[in-house]
Amino acid sequence: MRIDDGVEQLSASRNHLVFAYYVTGHGFGHATRVVEVVRHLILAGHDVHVVTGAPDFVFTTEIQSPRLFLRKLVLDCGAVQADALTVDRLASLEKYSETAVAPRASILATEVKWLNSIKADLVVSDVVAVACRAAADAGIRSVCVTNFSWDFIYAEYVMAAGYHHRSIVWQIAEDYSHCEFLIRLPGYTPMPAFRDVIDVPLVVRRLHKSRKEVRSEMGISEDVKLVILNFGGQPAGWKLKEEYLPPGWLCLVCGASEQELPPNFIKLPKDVYTPDVMAASDCMLGKIGYGTVSEALAYKLPFVFVRRDYFNEEPFLRNMLEFYQGGVEMIRRDLLTGHWIPYLERATSLKPSYDGGVNGGQVAARILQDTANGKNYASDKLSGARRLRDAIVLGYQLQRVPGRDISIPEWYASAENEFGLRTGSHSVDKSNSSVLENSDAVEFDILHGDVMGLPDTMSFLRSLAELDVAYDSEKFTEKHHVRERKAAANLFNWEEDIYVARAPGRLDVIGGIADYSGSLVLQMPIREACHVAVQKIEPSKQRLWKHAQARQQAKGQSPTPVLQIVSYGSELSNRGPTFDMDITDFMDGDQPMSYEKARSYFARDPSQKWAAYVAGTILVLMKELNIRFESSISMLVSSAVPEGKGVSSSASVEVASMSAIAAAHGLNISPRELALLCQKVENSVVGAPCGVMDQMASACGEANKLLAMVCQPAEVLGLVDIPSHIRFWGIDSGLRHSIGGADYGSVRIGAFMGRKMIKSTASAMSSSYSNGNGNNLDELEEYGIELLHDEASVDYLCNLTPHRFEAIYSKNLPDTMTGEAFLTKYDHHNDPVTVIDKKRSYGVKAATRHPIYENFRVKAFKALLTSASSEEQLTALGEIMYQCHYSYSDCGLGSDGTDRLVQLVQEMQHRKASVSGDGTLYGAKITGGGSGGTISVIGRNCLRSSEQILQIQQRYKNATGYMPFLFEGSSPGAGKFGHLRIRRRLAPKQD
Repeated sequence: MRIDDGVEQLSASRNHLVFAYYVTGHGFGHATRVVEVVRHLILAGHDVHVVTGAPDFVFTTEIQSPRLFLRKLVLDCGAVQADALTVDRLASLEKYSETAVAPRASILATEVKWLNSIKADLVVSDVVAVACRAAADAGIRSVCVTNFSWDFIYAEYVMAAGYHHRSIVWQIAEDYSHCEFLIRLPGYTPMPAFRDVIDVPLVVRRLHKSRKEVRSEMGISEDVKLVILNFGGQPAGWKLKEEYLPPGWLCLVCGASEQELPPNFIKLPKDVYTPDVMAASDCMLGKIGYGTVSEALAYKLPFVFVRRDYFNEEPFLRNMLEFYQGGVEMIRRDLLTGHWIPYLERATSLKPSYDGGVNGGQVAARILQDTANGKNYASDKLSGARRLRDAIVLGYQLQRVPGRDISIPEWYASAENEFGLRTGSHSVDKSNSSVLENSDAVEFDILHGDVMGLPDTMSFLRSLAELDVAYDSEKFTEKHHVRERKAAANLFNWEEDIYVARAPGRLDVIGGIADYSGSLVLQMPIREACHVAVQKIEPSKQRLWKHAQARQQAKGQSPTPVLQIVSYGSELSNRGPTFDMDITDFMDGDQPMSYEKARSYFARDPSQKWAAYVAGTILVLMKELNIRFESSISMLVSSAVPEGKGVSSSASVEVASMSAIAAAHGLNISPRELALLCQKVENSVVGAPCGVMDQMASACGEANKLLAMVCQPAEVLGLVDIPSHIRFWGIDSGLRHSIGGADYGSVRIGAFMGRKMIKSTASAMSSSYSNGNGNNLDELEEYGIELLHDEASVDYLCNLTPHRFEAIYSKNLPDTMTGEAFLTKYDHHNDPVTVIDKKRSYGVKAATRHPIYENFRVKAFKALLTSASSEEQLTALGEIMYQCHYSYSDCGLGSDGTDRLVQLVQEMQHRKASVSGDGTLYGAKITGGGSGGTISVIGRNCLRSSEQILQIQQRYKNATGYMPFLFEGSSPGAGKFGHLRIRRRLAPKQD
């Protein structure tokens, strides 16, 4: 439902009404917009009780009325910020549990009693979930007024940082389902918990003074440029400097610390009325929030913004800001180092175009008054049970299928999931496949290499060719975000060669987390891949982005090599679309910087931390191969490997990036060596403790074959043909997978602990026999002194056989052990990429047993693949995969989503029709790091199998609301693809 903007002044109600208005404890922004709604309700003669943790002055400076009652209380904590620009996701979940979950029963009892005591006619929430439930328990109608909901915000936090807190999302969604309807503000996020919605204009605080009056009171003439710095608190350790501003500018600082400010910075009072000051300014520099964005749009104030980490409503507000041409993004590095001038000058050239209504407070107040008087805005078309079911569509496990709506982050399920629209790989535009296959349609000469008939490669070349086409927003919005394309348009010199590499993701058929213990693994490269285009450019010829130009000019130096990267798809995961740095920043004196310093360098701004996977390849080449880069480098990264699904999106980016850089610089690196170097990128630069199988599969794999390798460290045994009667699929659970997560890391640590204990036990036994303490000949024959010597120095757990493990070592391993107890007894676990937490307890026995048995299972699996085709062969292969899956579970890995998918495969396999001879699916297992992500499935290569896979997709959607992404098909690895060297065809000269 849409309410028109043109609404007359709210008329006084015939009834004196009482409103209970709950305000979330997150920041001032909610309180400031609530003020405007409350003001209109009080003007209409009603009493409003505001339940808030915000300071009184936020309300009393605008509303002086005995009808306003302030009750200081915080019933939720919002998002806990580590600093002015960073949300601490795990701390947010833990604080919410402490604030709203643990005392829930007491909160509900107290609020029901209070609501009845004030005789509330309507409960309004912005956007406290428990208030809706309390209203229902008290028998009072409730309405929410907001642009986002906490179930949406916390969903990604749960997947990324606090899996054990997942019940929070379900509880919040259930509480919201008691709300009668939502008054939705512009810049809104998806909010499926609310099934009835009324859209209103922007809620904006009114102006009290004109621009001229404010400047006159401050003694600032009209010809002085003013920027208002509005961060709601400054980043820690930040010192403002005079040279940050263009000459003649002044900066008005909100919430300044006690530090002494330079003469061109003016500290504003704590209780300053910011709308008046904003309207008197020429631009604003700050972080995005509803209050800043709505008021910047209303007063047509250009907004230079810096992204916040994990502030999940930000992409939607940012898109609204940029749609009305009112925003300029500043990267955090330039904020903190003071390279403000190019951004401020750019901002003052903007002409913000917002022309919508700004009377949302008045409109919302009228709706609330009508509702309290008994008007029914809700449609009654959905039952409470249906509302709850649809609310849970959000769920902690939902993740966006890549598709049409670029304004929705990738971890949030788009509407197409809810309505069951089937989506396939986004790497291939099937409707244009005939065009893509026509190489004449791509305006490049291929000077080296072969596109190998790959439609996604042709599509990537087409996107390159379009970069210098005149900008057409309708044409390019669906492909790549406008800002990404604009940044990419200046990357390349079309008269010089460009090098293109391609690297696929991989499906972990079997082997998984045993790779770091030296197991045999079998991996299949998938159809989805990453493409990277690289050009080496003379520094004097490189077209730099304005902030990069300003950075070099500030150093007062001649042109130096600069790395510029554009990453397509950034809007799907709320990360910065561009990254740039001086290549000399990698040097520490006359040597490349340490990996530890590199990790800190890339971690400074999490919205750009993704660049570690790309730029990190350069540092690794510098350190490991002693390469020096004298030229500038421009890179365009376009990946169709979905992130967070356990199919090695990171490895594909690393391998494609290093392959393209190596080709551009004439480096001849074998696929195996390249994979090992890329593992170094992930372990040492990114800081993720992965094994090597992901990079090896991406670099060395071939289409429709399994790469067999022993990870000691990376010995390729060869390629295993997939028999024509067998097929593998990957089905995504929607749960985000992360090898940087606590589960994967703790299991790895447990395995290395177990290895240390086994070596210690073997060494002690060996010494005992050598000293003559064990001279029983039967014992010597049983244990074998030589075997004990070998096991005392074992490098990889997988070199220990299952029977030796069970006979000697299993009984001596504890199920769990604290980090402190282990370090006290054993000193170190000898794993260079993980660190033991003394306070944490680690599973040891299961984590140690898994790789030992997994290695045996993979060997059996490989042997069975080459045996004669039979029902027994397929059944045995499937059983091995099931055993692998449950071994993951014993380690404490797995997830509700992957377990459910494996169960659906089992149900499909064992139903009557299948048992009677129509069986086509035989086994399934979780893949890779095991914290979520995808399962691999084995079945017959026939149409019936595909039908059953689609049935499993639909059943999973019916149960969870999420339509799984399906991986089917294969493609060549980076080594097989090689690289393309291309040059743009120049237009023929006119006579």
